[in-house]
Amino acid sequence: MVILAVAADERVADVSFDHDTLNVRLKDGRTIMVPLAWYPRLFHATAEQRRNWKIAGGGYGIHWPEIDEDISTEGLLRGAPAPQGNKPRPKSRMR
Repeated sequence: MVILAVAADERVADVSFDHDTLNVRLKDGRTIMVPLAWYPRLFHATAEQRRNWKIAGGGYGIHWPEIDEDISTEGLLRGAPAPQGNKPRPKSRMR
């Protein structure tokens, strides 16, 4: 019997959002879906801010520069929501 082991590749391939879900497609074909409510900064961000993401950490993380949010594939795979202190930052007011 021949068993082919496919190597896991936990690097980010793509990121998308549904109404209440963050979806992260990995290079090995898996998709991780987590509640958007787990990440308050993303939950309260505009659709445009959510679309402005960049691959970080050698491919193992996602960074949203406008809202200063970072999520790792390791955390997503563990099912780890954002720490309690990761609340949206108030918008600065220019006077």
